[in-house]
Amino acid sequence: MTAIVLDRPAPKPFKLIRHSLELTKRSLIKTMRTPEQLIDVTVQPVLFMIIFVYIFGGAISGSTHDYLQFVMPGILAQTIAMGAIAIGVNLNTDIEKGIFDRFRSLPIPRAAPLIGAVLGDIVRYVLVTISTFGFAYVMGFRVGTDALHAIAGCALAVVFALSLSWAPVLIGMIARTSGAVQGICFLIVLPLTFASNVFVGTKTLPGWMQGFVRNNPLSHLVEAMRGLFLGTPGYGVHVWWTLGWSAALVAIFMPLALRAYRRKV
Repeated sequence: MTAIVLDRPAPKPFKLIRHSLELTKRSLIKTMRTPEQLIDVTVQPVLFMIIFVYIFGGAISGSTHDYLQFVMPGILAQTIAMGAIAIGVNLNTDIEKGIFDRFRSLPIPRAAPLIGAVLGDIVRYVLVTISTFGFAYVMGFRVGTDALHAIAGCALAVVFALSLSWAPVLIGMIARTSGAVQGICFLIVLPLTFASNVFVGTKTLPGWMQGFVRNNPLSHLVEAMRGLFLGTPGYGVHVWWTLGWSAALVAIFMPLALRAYRRKV
């Protein structure tokens, strides 16, 4: 007797992963076909590096070379935070164009398009890390630890960026227009980047501001990267704080974004 083998559907978690990765591939192809979308993660960190190092570096640190060593991790953190805004704007635009209505007609999990879009943004964060590091080396930045620690610092930045991106995704699902998404995200990101230790040391700030700066997730990320890149002492606790903030951002904003997405489409 010939055995009859029935095709069984893949378990739901594996189906979600498989379709999310397929849509990640779509997002990467879309990014490669429109390279102008990468200007903010390739040109912007270079401009910030030139402006802050050569214009403000001497006044802040007394030496442009010393200030470059201090500010490079901060500019990397600032750029990935601002780069995360793009995903909220792009998703809101795609919804307006009806692209997600087409996804809804496909036999795929409802969450797959959203997860795929977030994972597809990894190329932006890798590019911003490469462009910032590369131009900083041209300007004179040097790693004070070793290659393994430097790679760990870059990986930590990418993990934090992917976690942070769920907040703009939520805003992209709630706001009515892509312009509103961008405006709201900038109102949130700018205080986080400038009220931090990105450009100056925490002790140089007013006392009433220092408490916020010390607990700012970007401050922990910057201190962690400074330790991994330059070997500054006590950076281990900041690495753990950064990982904790990353987990918290995903735990809070991912469910909210998925819920808003289901209501939106």
